[in-house]
Formats: sequence, C-alpha cells, structure tokens
Amino acid sequence: AETLVRNYLENKPQALPEIRMGYARALLDAQRYAEASAQLQIVTRDKPDYPEGWLVLGALQLQDNQLAPAQQSLERYVALAQPLAQQEESSRGLAQAYLSLSQLAEKRKDYAGAETWLNKIENTAVLAQAQSRRASILASQGKLEQGRQLIRQLPEKDPADARLKLNAEVGLLRDFKQYRLARDLLAQALVKTPDEPELLYDQAMVVEKLGSLDEMEKLLRQVIKLKPDYHHAYNALGYSLADRSVRLPEAKALIQKAVEYAPADPFIKDSLGWVEFRLGNKAEAAQIFEAAYKAKPDAEIAAHFGEVLWSLGQRDRAVAIWKEGRLINPDNETLLETLKRLRVKL
Repeated sequence: AETLVRNYLENKPQALPEIRMGYARALLDAQRYAEASAQLQIVTRDKPDYPEGWLVLGALQLQDNQLAPAQQSLERYVALAQPLAQQEESSRGLAQAYLSLSQLAEKRKDYAGAETWLNKIENTAVLAQAQSRRASILASQGKLEQGRQLIRQLPEKDPADARLKLNAEVGLLRDFKQYRLARDLLAQALVKTPDEPELLYDQAMVVEKLGSLDEMEKLLRQVIKLKPDYHHAYNALGYSLADRSVRLPEAKALIQKAVEYAPADPFIKDSLGWVEFRLGNKAEAAQIFEAAYKAKPDAEIAAHFGEVLWSLGQRDRAVAIWKEGRLINPDNETLLETLKRLRVKL
C-alpha cells in the first residue's frame, strides 16, 4: 500500500493535502516520526492555508522540544481554524492547539500564559486534559497537592472517567518525580483490579525508579503472563537487564520479542542497540542506533548512540550527537548520567 501512495505523491506533487496528511498520520502511527515530519513540511509549504497540517506539525515539533517552530505552527493553525470554530472538527482541533500552546508556555515557565491558553478552551470533551494541564502548571510552581486536587475534582460518570483521572494523577506524580506517592496510588488501584496489565506495567515503571528491581521484574513477568503481546513489558524488562549488564542473552531475547510486536518503534530499537553494545557488538549497535536516531531524534537515544560512537573512537561525532540530545531535552537523566560517567563537558 505504501508503494502505491508514494508513487502517487511523487507523480502528483500538487496532490490533495488530505492524501498527504493521511500518509503522514500512517507514518506517525508506525512511529516513523522523521518521515512524518517531512510529509507535514510539504503539506504546510504547498498548502499553507490548510489548517490540519499546521496542527499536527506543531504537536510533533512540541514533542521534539522545538519550542519556537512549534509555537509558530500552532499559532498558524489557530489563526486558520478560529473562523471555523463552530464546526465540530475545528472546535476539537482548537482545543488541542490551546492545550499544546499551554504546555509550551509551561515549558518556558510562563505560567500565566499557560493559563491564558487553557481559558480559551470551550470544547467540554477535553475538560480532563485541560485540568491535567492546570494541575501540571500548579505543580511547576510548587503546588503539587493543589494540582492533585484539581484532577480529583473532575466529574466521574463511569469507570472510564475514573481510569482517566487515575492516569492523570499518576502521570503528574511521575513527571515531578514523586515516585513513592505514585506507587501508593497505583497500589490502591491494584487492590480493586489486581490483574490489569496496564496498571501493573505502570507500577513496574514506578518501582524501578525507586530501585526495587526485583519487584519490577516480578510485575513485568506478571504483565507478560496476563497479556503475552504487551511489547512494552518485554522491552522494559530486557532493557533493565541490559542496562545492568546482567543475563544479557535473556535480555536480548526479550527485546527481540518486543521487536516482533513493534518492529518500527525507535525506542525498542534503542533497547536492541543497547543490548548489542553490552554484548560487545559495537559496530552492529552503531547501525541500530543510526536508524533509531534518524527515525526519532530523542535525548535518550542520543545518549546511547553517543556512547557507542565514543567507544568506537568517533569522539567528535559522539559529542555532536550529545549536543543535539541536550538541545532536545537538557534535563534527560540518561544523557546527564552518561556525560558525567564519561567525564565529558559539552
């Protein structure tokens, strides 16, 4: 199918933007972020008055921490979509744009600006997301408990609403490194639904942050038993073993299982590259990281890719990759730890 679409787009450069947008969304679903971004750049260049292209491009730029381009893209979308605000699709799109612009302002520590964007939201369908963003703004100002209360006050009509609130509160606690509080909250939820794979996985990720690696492994194996196609669990367990350089053949087998379920996921490729590096297969690891970083420029992948290049003697390129990673996310723990351990100053 992709061959047909690519041939069509190459032969008809002025194709309808909806077709290229559909292809871009398919690439995003396949986690081929760099290729999706390239398609979105074409849409916004060739059809600058087509709103949706700016919205999706802005969200992708924000995800990659490209704050200035993200702001331009999102504000361009708002300008194009506001005259169409009475249409349901535009109303939803505007709500998403305002949420993204609020998040962007929060990243810049412009909390008043972040709240201003949230106050523009009129679509009630995103009430929970808006409150979660307000909670994050409060937590950023040292008012974590007030933020948690905002989430807890959300209306709860059915079990789906309750789960949404739980996810939002756990996410808030994890974002602000309150791992013990997150663990306790998840433990309460697991009393009611002890065999829910997603909750068990979330708990595993939290206890790993607290250093309880045996408990993490036990939880992840429980997830795999309950849901054998849950690729995140295979990847998390395999990466944890590889990162500690223990049971490396088992770690590789686990990560390869994750690859079977999600072959295009750049973060699983990152894990595969890391276990190959730990096994001493540096050249193969470098090739894997090259592809993963191209698909998804990310600080975590940059940290690992740079270390492999450093070990291969390609130190100038390693430093260049690390600098890119720092621009993407200057607070990434893996990148900071790598630079400290290797005694590299950028």
